[in-house]
Amino acid sequence: MFVYGIKSCDTCRKARRWLEESGRDYTWRDLREDGPDEAAIRHWAESVGVDRLVNRRSTTWRGLGESERARALDSQAAPRVLLEHPTLIKRPVFELDDRVLVGFDDAVKRAL
Repeated sequence: MFVYGIKSCDTCRKARRWLEESGRDYTWRDLREDGPDEAAIRHWAESVGVDRLVNRRSTTWRGLGESERARALDSQAAPRVLLEHPTLIKRPVFELDDRVLVGFDDAVKRAL
């Protein structure tokens, strides 16, 4: 399992702690340092939908202009925008074989 996130993100820290306490093996990948390529982001968007993948509560989102926001929510343009602004990706992102899970709520915990 690969887990993508940002070190300073509280939700990512909770998820990592939960994974470790549950004895689950995973590989951590920081979205800023060793984030995914455009193909991986495209796969995530196709798997969970752009609406689920884009974090519209982030500081980065608030700093974007309207045209860039529209591009971030467009299924064709979103992977490039998210590659340029990895902090727009809702975190954490879990890759388990072919499955992609985003966020860290009870439904994600059950799926893990």
